[in-house]
Amino acid sequence: MKFHLLFPVLLLVMAMGISSVDGCTTFVVTSEASEDGSVFVGHSNDGFGPGLVHHLIREDMVAFRHIIAKDHLPGAMRPIVYDPNSGGEFIGESPASETKTAIIGAIPEVNHTYAYITGSYGIINEHQLMTGECTDYAKVHPGAEEGKRIFYSSELSNIALERCKTAKEAVVLIGELIDTYGYYGTGETLIFADPSDAWVIEMCGGTPDGTGGYWAAQQVEPGQVFVAANEFRIRELSEDNPHQVFSRSLKADAQEMGWWSPSDGPLDWAEVVGIGEYSHPYYSLGRVWRIYDRLAPSLHLSPYVDGPFTRAYPFSITPDAPVDITTALSVFRDHYEGTEFDLTAPPAGGPFGDPYRVWGPFDLHDPPGEGELKPGAWPRPISTDPCGYSYICQGRSFLPDPIGGICWLGMSSPAETCYVPFYAGVYHLPAPYLHGSHWEFDLDTAFWPYELLQNYARLMYSHIIPEIKAEQVRIEGAAIAKQPEIEARALGLYQQDVRSAREYLTAYSNEAALQTLDDWKALAGRMIVTYRNGNYNDVTNRTISNVGYPDWYYEYARYQYGPRVYDVERLDAIPGVEYVGETVSVTGDPVTYIARYQTSSSQKPGSIFPGVGHLFVEQ
Repeated sequence: MKFHLLFPVLLLVMAMGISSVDGCTTFVVTSEASEDGSVFVGHSNDGFGPGLVHHLIREDMVAFRHIIAKDHLPGAMRPIVYDPNSGGEFIGESPASETKTAIIGAIPEVNHTYAYITGSYGIINEHQLMTGECTDYAKVHPGAEEGKRIFYSSELSNIALERCKTAKEAVVLIGELIDTYGYYGTGETLIFADPSDAWVIEMCGGTPDGTGGYWAAQQVEPGQVFVAANEFRIRELSEDNPHQVFSRSLKADAQEMGWWSPSDGPLDWAEVVGIGEYSHPYYSLGRVWRIYDRLAPSLHLSPYVDGPFTRAYPFSITPDAPVDITTALSVFRDHYEGTEFDLTAPPAGGPFGDPYRVWGPFDLHDPPGEGELKPGAWPRPISTDPCGYSYICQGRSFLPDPIGGICWLGMSSPAETCYVPFYAGVYHLPAPYLHGSHWEFDLDTAFWPYELLQNYARLMYSHIIPEIKAEQVRIEGAAIAKQPEIEARALGLYQQDVRSAREYLTAYSNEAALQTLDDWKALAGRMIVTYRNGNYNDVTNRTISNVGYPDWYYEYARYQYGPRVYDVERLDAIPGVEYVGETVSVTGDPVTYIARYQTSSSQKPGSIFPGVGHLFVEQ
């Protein structure tokens, strides 16, 4: 089938149901760029739709599974589950409950598969292979169809963790699976890292005959940090580059589709198969810039660029200082504070610096048209309120795999969560992490205690977030400080009996997660009581203080005219009157509220404004 016959069908599929897919941020820090030789892989699952766990489907993205290692009989087949969050429609016959249980195909099993932790995507396996993900817009988003396109990135990430020990093995396997079985849904970026190597693989659909798919992979240089945020990041491809591998048919097909010609120069993967920003200008690139600028301010990267395919931000950067675990955990907790895009700044941040926004129609995950402006779209922060969970995986070559690999997992938005360590060698996860739904409030799940506090904090964010941060420092700091002790104990057990070491790490990880969950419930309760009704309620001394609003907000809200001023029109006629938040005493009058104003009028200091009875003082 020639491409010109299939193209209208693919374009139709491209436009369907894309707004529900994830809007994630992902990064990798290579071992040579970290303080102690660790590799860090970060992923924030900022999605809205349903999600997928291995062969089991759940209703959304706030539950996890530990998949055990298995041996498989000759001839066994591995079912491939359709991902309804892929942005690709299920084409053909399927069960009525296709959004939850549809099997789109199967592939031969291997003799042995590895144990791993998974959520919406794979996270980390027993050999310290780690992965992160973000969704991208491609020119074509084809639907899932048995026999033509059976893979989306979610299942590919799980299969890679089941079958691979190294990052290079993972990207090669994924490329082979796409070439053989086809790819549906949105474009995707996956990071794979092991304790000594890191690779990025990006993928999309859209072949001339409607089968297969395209992919490109690139190694992250030692000593570098890579970031992706909903836009393809790999650029020029070359068969002569030993740090790249990509689809063999890509160049020929790109010519047939009219997307690229050799006369254009080297094939630019991001520009040839992608369409740029995920939603609106800086939706994607703002996050790439922010992380690079935080880790390497010496580069003086500008937040403003000339377009979605800018050359201003390199594929990867060298951080100014080695990255430690504390810094790695902090990367996702950012709202552009102190920058041009600061979401806590007034007036949009409100009187208490709320960094989150009620999303409007122009904030949705719809690709912008050529030159289209999206009025009312807010900057997209790294820590965003729809986030279901985030994690930073840590891999270390100097420790045995069960001990060296850790997933630092946090529920709800990163800025308000608390990360807890789950070692790669665990045998199972605690019950609250196995269940959870965005649609059912349940404090017995891991998600809702964090989500409850995140939402409550927005009422008086500038007052509550310092208390959250203090608890983060206390709990995360204690876990980091305890690592040497825990790992020395686990290593001693490992040298005698691997199972004993893994049981010890399972018990420690689960107990730490459950204790932190209890601590967070207690913190949420304290914040609800302490800031109930917008007051500061001192539980210890049983006193109540009125917090009030900052002076700028009274002025912004025109509060300076009330409630104790009668002649508002005459007061309003004085040029430059503004609230300054002080009180004075007027002869024969009690102390008055709001009484001092700043004005540039000819009114003399200390004089009485006729008919009002309040004192105005010029400054």
